Amino acid sequence: MNTTAYERKKKEKQPVLAICYDFDKTLSPDDMQAQGYIQSVGYDVADFWKETNELSEANDMDRNLAYMYKMFMESRGNFYLKKETLQEYGSKVKLFPGVTEWFERIRAYGKEQGVIIEHYIISSGLKEMIEGTSVAKAGAFEKIYASSFFYDEKGIAIWPAQVVNYTNKTQYLFRIEKGVLDINDPGVNTFFPPDEIRVPFRNIVYIGDSDTDIPCMKLVHVYGGHAIGVYNPEGENKTKVYNMLRDGRIRHFAPADYREGKELDLLVKEIINYTASNEALVSKHFEQQKEMKQAE
Repeated sequence: MNTTAYERKKKEKQPVLAICYDFDKTLSPDDMQAQGYIQSVGYDVADFWKETNELSEANDMDRNLAYMYKMFMESRGNFYLKKETLQEYGSKVKLFPGVTEWFERIRAYGKEQGVIIEHYIISSGLKEMIEGTSVAKAGAFEKIYASSFFYDEKGIAIWPAQVVNYTNKTQYLFRIEKGVLDINDPGVNTFFPPDEIRVPFRNIVYIGDSDTDIPCMKLVHVYGGHAIGVYNPEGENKTKVYNMLRDGRIRHFAPADYREGKELDLLVKEIINYTASNEALVSKHFEQQKEMKQAE
């Protein structure tokens, strides 16, 4: 029997809006591994991913496990694959325009409207590399859910610790919903009455760019939240986001430009405004339900 006491977030007096992000091609223009690491082990980026995909297909292997295995194997003879090494690569990852200032600005705007803003990463990329980015170091994220390595006593990666793929990404939305953030906390399966849910799905925003985000987008969209598809404003066409909108995966789309006054900034601020007014009505509804039950 597990007797671990996990720290859980409680329901706040003010509404909480959780904004969840994929990372690669959502906050950054390219895959994080392709911005230094792949080149450092002497690979062409396209060849690295081609061999990774072939490895996964030949062995009925999860693609994320395949790329982690490939990273582990190709580092041998070049350098020790340590957390600090991966964080150093992460520090060099390029971000879309405005990302650096985005998180605090949106948090401040939410505070003005009486809404608590929390930012979360749900990514198939590497947690260690994301932790190395300037925004993560500045404390932008409430929690980073991403693939990661297990390290031996010398700090060298020897095994996957977590693997996040496109389908199991959805579990983290339920953790955020209930405030049960530790990945080992079984409380994620606990029933919560609707008026005790910390972050109901209507107050979850999911921002992503591709097919790997579709399960999360669909889940958020169906349960009344706000799924947003983003695309690279420099040269990328809108085919992906058009398809996601047509198929009912997303509610909105915008260029991945996080600067103040740009389309995404204005859209998220409108969602915050809506959350503030809608939650006032929802709170009134729950109060009247309690009054009715007490009168019965």
